[in-house]
Amino acid sequence: MKRALVLGATGQDGSYLCELLLEKKYEVHAIIRRSSSFNTGRINHIYDQLKIYHADLSDGTSLQKVIDVSQPDEVYNLGAMSHVRISFEQPEYTADVDAVGTLRLLEALRGSKARFYQASSSELFGKALETPQSEKTPFYPRSPYGIAKQFAYWTTVNYREAYGVHASNGILFNHESPRRGETFVTRKITMAVARIKRGLQKELLLGNLDAKRDWGYAKEYVEAMWIMLQQPVPDDYVIATGETHTIRDFLNLAFHFGGGMDPSDYVGIDPVYFRPSEVDILQGDASKAERVLGWKAKTKFQELVKMMVDADDKLLEV
Repeated sequence: MKRALVLGATGQDGSYLCELLLEKKYEVHAIIRRSSSFNTGRINHIYDQLKIYHADLSDGTSLQKVIDVSQPDEVYNLGAMSHVRISFEQPEYTADVDAVGTLRLLEALRGSKARFYQASSSELFGKALETPQSEKTPFYPRSPYGIAKQFAYWTTVNYREAYGVHASNGILFNHESPRRGETFVTRKITMAVARIKRGLQKELLLGNLDAKRDWGYAKEYVEAMWIMLQQPVPDDYVIATGETHTIRDFLNLAFHFGGGMDPSDYVGIDPVYFRPSEVDILQGDASKAERVLGWKAKTKFQELVKMMVDADDKLLEV
């Protein structure tokens, strides 16, 4: 039985990945951060099937202990300070966890036979120098989060080339689901639609509605992570749908699926939600992933929005 270690197991991607690995009969070891409140909601249904450890990317000693105990065949680093807007307010913390944290983890793995997956991000491209963006597009990050992820990306490449670690970067473009955190704009919108529909909320405040993003379904994207680590040779891959839509598009569709309400009656713009440096368009070219991994996004944008609206609608029924 293969053993996998998942960092960030309580997050959107981590929970889907843990489910996938259990389905594939892995022994799944999961690292979660200690919190003063319960944060295991996304994995409660599989909690007793996981081997849980409390550790943190900011604590190299704790990472080394978990690796020594778990002896994983595959390691998936999905742990991060993952909110781009908040990274401007906590730049040092973001760098420590997302950048140096990846270095700590790879250093703990050096010399082992474990295969390593690094959750890279389309935010690496930031002020995109070409559209669509592929593995060959130069990076131009526009946030502390993006900059930290660039450090982690090249650290992963360096450990692959310098020490022979089977290490791959998945450059995932935006991917959503009903498990998306409520502070992220897509879930913020779908939850607001469900609340407005019930008279529980009167107004939804947002930032830049014209930003264009390439949105896919998170459950499909974690499959790409697993496929990468099954390859004989490690490499880096863009994972995306190849389509872009504005936040305004997402907003209008969500209100449509939520009962045909007019968003202009409820939505306002608040400058606090604008980034100091904006990212205008992210559109991925995942042709390499399709060619080499046999992976291609299946869920369409409208299906994704409806799925999220319906899930939040159901959530508030009880």
